[in-house]
Amino acid sequence: MKIACLQLDIVWENPEANHAKVHALVSAAKLPAGSLLVLPEMFATGFSMNVAKVAEERGGTSASFLSALARAFSIWVVGGIVGRGVDCKGLNECLVFSPDGKEVTRYAKINTFTLAGETEHYASGSKLTQFDWQGFKTAPFICYDLRFPEIFRHAVMDGAQLFTVIANWPRPRDAHWIALLKARAIENQAYVAGVNRCGNDPKYEHVGRSQIIDPHGEVLADAGSSEGIISADADLNALNEYRRSFPALKDIRPQYLK
Repeated sequence: MKIACLQLDIVWENPEANHAKVHALVSAAKLPAGSLLVLPEMFATGFSMNVAKVAEERGGTSASFLSALARAFSIWVVGGIVGRGVDCKGLNECLVFSPDGKEVTRYAKINTFTLAGETEHYASGSKLTQFDWQGFKTAPFICYDLRFPEIFRHAVMDGAQLFTVIANWPRPRDAHWIALLKARAIENQAYVAGVNRCGNDPKYEHVGRSQIIDPHGEVLADAGSSEGIISADADLNALNEYRRSFPALKDIRPQYLK
């Protein structure tokens, strides 16, 4: 079962250009049918606070593109868009599409990044979600969420075996990105697919370093700093056997997660 991470140098606030880039990269990758393809946070616009310009209604252009991409290549697609919330605020969302192009679930980022002004322009999500991919119970998260291990713990208590983390994580804190991805894998005995952007936006440089990490914390694939797609195989039987042989998750004390 193939997990693929598409690391993109996002063209600022230009969905058409980013859709074309993504389609070309996926076409060249020739992913096996049924693969899980993960794109960055706000893949079509970059991490923009200009909600009035970049937000889209349900079924908008970027959501429709992701649906068509899934259908065209017979793959599962996970990607970040800017949706419309209430009171003129946006929603930083992660959408999931199955190979038939149907929207399976969508997750709104719970932990908005106050330091960058996200909390002022975007409403926070209020619930976790999961979807089933090839037997893996998969929980999507977005960027700053990675710093809050309690929500990952709640997801694993609900059965999660794979986390996707889509991001626009800047270079000054790239060491944190790498360390926290690995920590979330190890402490939850789960696969982690962390997909960052590369290149520059008007405020930040992004180093990339998208990674696929196994439940032992071993890095299966690392994208470095260039645009492109990395992939690795996920083994559900091996994951289940590891959790049986080293049952640390059974020792969770739920009362301390409140």
